[in-house]
Amino acid sequence: METKRFARREDLGLTPAEFALLRRLDSPRKIQAYVYGLRQNFEVGGDTCRPVRAVLHTRSAHCIEGAMLAACAMWIQGEPPLLLDMRAVRDFDHVVALFRRRGLWGAISKTNGIGLRWRDPVYRSLRELAMSYFHEYYNRRDHKTLREYSVPFDLRRVDPKLWISGEKNAWPVAEELDTIRHFPLLNGHHLKAVARRDPFERRVGVLLQYRRPRALLEKLARSKKKREK
Repeated sequence: METKRFARREDLGLTPAEFALLRRLDSPRKIQAYVYGLRQNFEVGGDTCRPVRAVLHTRSAHCIEGAMLAACAMWIQGEPPLLLDMRAVRDFDHVVALFRRRGLWGAISKTNGIGLRWRDPVYRSLRELAMSYFHEYYNRRDHKTLREYSVPFDLRRVDPKLWISGEKNAWPVAEELDTIRHFPLLNGHHLKAVARRDPFERRVGVLLQYRRPRALLEKLARSKKKREK
C-alpha cells in the first residue's frame, strides 16, 4: 500500500465525528491521556483484537487495541503509525505505539497496571526503550518475563479497513507482529542473575487503574477449580 504521511478521513473510513475526535489528539501526551481514560477491556467474553472504531464506540481497550488507536491518531498528525511488540515467557506480550522527538524514542501504552505505561521520549534506541519495561514486566509467580522486542511495525502496511474501520477483530495485525523480526534483550548468563520481585514490590504491583469485573473474577475462579481437579 501507498505510505501516505497524513491520513485523511476518507483513507481511514471513519465518520466525521470519529475523525474529529482523533484529530484533536494532536500530541503524544494528549493521545496517552485519552488512552488512559479508556476503560480496561478484560476480554470477559473471549480474546479480542478490536479495530479503532470499536474502541471508540466501546470506550475500552487492552494493550494492542490502545496501541492501534494511538498509532492511528499519530498518523492523522502526519507521523508514522508504528507499533513495537515485546515478547515474554510464561506471560502475555505487550504492544505499544512508538513516536520520536529529536531523534529519541518514546511510547504510548494501554495497561491496567502501574509498570507498563507511557515512556517519555528519552531513549536512544528501541532496545533502551524495551529495557525500561524489564523490571516491571512480571507474571503471577513474580518472575521477570520480558525477553524480546521487535523492529518497528508500520501499520500503513495493513489495510485500514482491517485495523481502523473494520467490523471484525483486527487479528491480522497481531499475526503480523508475531512474524516480524524480534531481538533478544539478554542471554541465559544474564538471566541467572535476575531476581524475583520482593514482598514490597508485590504489594505495590497489585494496584490497578480499573477494578476487575465480577464476571472476570468468577471466570478465573472456575478456571482455578478446573486446574486443581
